[in-house]
Amino acid sequence: MSAAVPAARPEAAAPETPIARRRSVSIQQFLAFGALIALFAFFAVASPNFLSTSNVFGILLAASVTGILALGATFIIATGGIDLSVGTAMTLCSVMTAVFATEAFLGLPMPLAVLLGILFGAFLGLINGLNVAVLGIPPFIATLAMMMAAAGLSLVISGATPLYFTSVPGFGQIALGTLIPNVPNAVLIFLALAVIAGVLLNKSLIGRYALSIGSNEEATRMSGINTRSWLIRIYVLAGVFTGIGGVVMAARLNSAQPALGLGYELEAIAAVVIGGTSLSGGRASVLGTIIGAILMATLNNGLQIMAIPQEWQKVAVGVVILVAVFADNVRRRRESRV
Repeated sequence: MSAAVPAARPEAAAPETPIARRRSVSIQQFLAFGALIALFAFFAVASPNFLSTSNVFGILLAASVTGILALGATFIIATGGIDLSVGTAMTLCSVMTAVFATEAFLGLPMPLAVLLGILFGAFLGLINGLNVAVLGIPPFIATLAMMMAAAGLSLVISGATPLYFTSVPGFGQIALGTLIPNVPNAVLIFLALAVIAGVLLNKSLIGRYALSIGSNEEATRMSGINTRSWLIRIYVLAGVFTGIGGVVMAARLNSAQPALGLGYELEAIAAVVIGGTSLSGGRASVLGTIIGAILMATLNNGLQIMAIPQEWQKVAVGVVILVAVFADNVRRRRESRV
């Protein structure tokens, strides 16, 4: 009679321990923070107006929308996926919020219109999740299709013209009001959502399973976890952040701009990767995402203050994304050799 040999548990084969993972993320956060300080120092020397109070809060205001989108993207990238639709989906949520709120369309009460705009973002996330988890479409393709569809729908629904919230009293205060003197509400919303995202990522099942799926989806499935169901929930959660980003962007501009959105997905992904979240999944950091979002906003703001042509600003953002992805690849190769 042969002795029964326990089957090796798939999750035990993971080469990286949680302590090593946290140490790697902490190092990346430190480097990202150092890069942010270096950018501030460079632009402060290049332009005396850069460190003015109004400009610093302008940077935080610009970082708020990108940061909100990046918080949602953090959960998706933690699974090893990607979401290319966050920019145009944000725009579509802005347009739908205008449809729900303005008198030219449904004219619903503002709180209800805002809630429906956020829920519409969750609906878009649900579609992405079903495409990825149920139909088995690669995240890159599924969200690329959503990016194009959302961009087209924004133009169709709005008639390719901006939709203004002038008939909705107080809507602009969602982003530009100041519950705390001199601090725009959009910044407070971003920080509050960051706290919520941090709790969800580190203290809840959805965060734990997002990281587990990113580390080894097959092992996670074999351990009895319904990975399809959790992937759908993760994409819906990211959609909620996208919907909130759409509402905040519309409130910041006091209008829904249907041609806006393209390019935000790259800045959001860059913010996530710069902050230490790995594109291969299994590692994520909300604090790093916050640093990355502020870094991207600082870069854009500093280049504008220096009167760098817009085309060169895009080149700079592209270089930052390339460097961030390269650093992530180098880090993963180094860890795989340990």
